[in-house]
Amino acid sequence: MRKTKFTNWEYYHIYNRGVDKRKIFGDTKDYERFLISIELLNDKNDGLMTAWKDFERNHPRAKLSDFPAYNKKRKRIVDFIAYCINPNHYHFILKQLADRGIERFMHKLGTSYTNYFNTRSERSGSLFQGSFKAVRIESNAKLLYLSAYINENHIIHGYKNKLWKYSSLLEYLGKRKTCFCNKNVIMDKFNNSSAEYAEFLKENSSYAKDKKEWEKYYLE
Repeated sequence: MRKTKFTNWEYYHIYNRGVDKRKIFGDTKDYERFLISIELLNDKNDGLMTAWKDFERNHPRAKLSDFPAYNKKRKRIVDFIAYCINPNHYHFILKQLADRGIERFMHKLGTSYTNYFNTRSERSGSLFQGSFKAVRIESNAKLLYLSAYINENHIIHGYKNKLWKYSSLLEYLGKRKTCFCNKNVIMDKFNNSSAEYAEFLKENSSYAKDKKEWEKYYLE
């Protein structure tokens, strides 16, 4: 039974990794499929992912923005505040918008991506290391610093590309036109200035040098 009880309008740190610490994203196609799933499964209504696969089959070069159902008014069940997707694990900050929204969304996401990955890799069985982990974010200060931890998570784990495109870092730095994160709760603290937020990341970069200290604070 899950210890964390999810409450509407509260913020949570959600994370998980591959079973046996295995890679769960092997190439660009895997990352992009996961991001599309995040977008389409975050809805009170089911069926968008299936409709997208049918649409993509008939329009192989189509982008998600070309998908008619994507552009209709949506009933989201969570808000994404920040995220980072690394080769063998992911981190999210989510705000619950509807009853059981986080549980419903994460169940759909885990099932959908596992089915995709197993089919593509010709494997079977669990892909993730048990159920996703969840920690309630209890203060504005922790929410603020956790955004830095997640936006710089690829750096913490030693990936060379400092502007890791499979994270919300580019959104927070104003370097990506399309965004799916609700950044207001973070950026309001920096007068909505990407430059000020970048300075905040720089000031706290020393924490990133000691991964264990970050994880002790943010994963417990």
